[in-house]
Amino acid sequence: MSAEYAVPSSTSLERDAHQISSDHKVAPGEIAIGVVIGRAAEYFDFFVYGIASVLIFPGVFFPFADPLTGTLYAFAIFALAFIARPIGSVLFMEIDRRHGRGVKLTIALFLLGGSTMAISFLPNYQHLGAVSIWLLAAFRIGQGIALGGAWDGLASLLALNAPEKQRGWYAMIPQLGAPVGFMLASALFAFFLANLSTEDFLDWGWRYPFFVAFAINVVALFARLRLVATEEFSRMLEMDELEPTPVLEVLRSHGRFVLIGAIVPLASFALFHLVTIFPISWIHLFTSRSAGEFLLVQCAGAFLAAGTIVISGLMADRIGRRTQVGVAAALILLFAIASIIAPIVFGDSELGQTIYVLGGFALLGLSYGQTSGAVTANLGSRYRYTGAALTSDLAWLVGAGFAPLVALSVSSRFGLSWVGVYLLSGAVATLCALGFNRRETARL
Repeated sequence: MSAEYAVPSSTSLERDAHQISSDHKVAPGEIAIGVVIGRAAEYFDFFVYGIASVLIFPGVFFPFADPLTGTLYAFAIFALAFIARPIGSVLFMEIDRRHGRGVKLTIALFLLGGSTMAISFLPNYQHLGAVSIWLLAAFRIGQGIALGGAWDGLASLLALNAPEKQRGWYAMIPQLGAPVGFMLASALFAFFLANLSTEDFLDWGWRYPFFVAFAINVVALFARLRLVATEEFSRMLEMDELEPTPVLEVLRSHGRFVLIGAIVPLASFALFHLVTIFPISWIHLFTSRSAGEFLLVQCAGAFLAAGTIVISGLMADRIGRRTQVGVAAALILLFAIASIIAPIVFGDSELGQTIYVLGGFALLGLSYGQTSGAVTANLGSRYRYTGAALTSDLAWLVGAGFAPLVALSVSSRFGLSWVGVYLLSGAVATLCALGFNRRETARL
């Protein structure tokens, strides 16, 4: 890396931590564990908020609206974090450049855990009026900004240092954080739903998962700082040129690949909230099925997704990562068509609902396992750190941020078949982006 862009990975604020950890050798297994713990903590915060957007927020913060409208309002605030996430990436990249990754991670994870925990102390609408809604939105934006800042380069470092024939396997490891985070969040809510009265759950029970998030983020912070604060980790990052670069420079040099990288995961990211957050809203609003029991079904689905994420790594090492992403997108396309033709699969039949959720989670794991960085190799090592963060932010914004709001709004008016249409559009976008990426790569 040229001297012009060589930015030190630490400053005096991190010097003591480096001295304490200077003799610690970073093994690939430690990087993998740090990535999974960090991602699980982030997803736990987001899933706790997503589940509460269905079960809690309509009644607590939007009691003046009917249940459907209140849920749509909650989903609109849910989307704010995905809008704020790219802003957080830009802000925290500058903190990274000035003060180092350790400082950046500490601020980001305390902001993430603090914003989530602060929601647990919010008075309801009856006590604070519209101010409670504005505060909820502010803390949700805080979650999004913090998640943008939580990008640490661990996943990219893991991929770049993976053996040539095992890159698919190592690429899937960070993705295991998503099902782990969802299992923790759904199981916690299911426990309180099963053991508390409705009055107690709406009064204080729902607040506990938000409070727990702060403790989980502290654990995740130390797990990641234990790696980031070592001299060897800093040397590995500098060797692979995983340093923050100005966002405008990345967009000028590799803007088209950032855009392609944001579109490639759309099939997976659209499915992401169509099997996690949206189904809970439909079950809660339009069926008599117990939300607590359905959360346990989803918890089983998340376990299944973890298994198919592992399978995605094995497949990718045999057929190639991009080919594997394409195969998964094609399967999601077929799943979407089936949902359009036979919406009864996710209608009033509890067996049909269960099959839909478990099948959707299985496909989610198969596709999501390889979406991270599937095309970021086109960015080159120098731009990979910042470019990977931007592509991830944009993919979440376009593919997942508004998925629950759009799916519930459309399905409540026109029927469940339109959820399949929404998912179909994501699968088509992924396949088109992969084709365009192949053409651009060949041209270069």
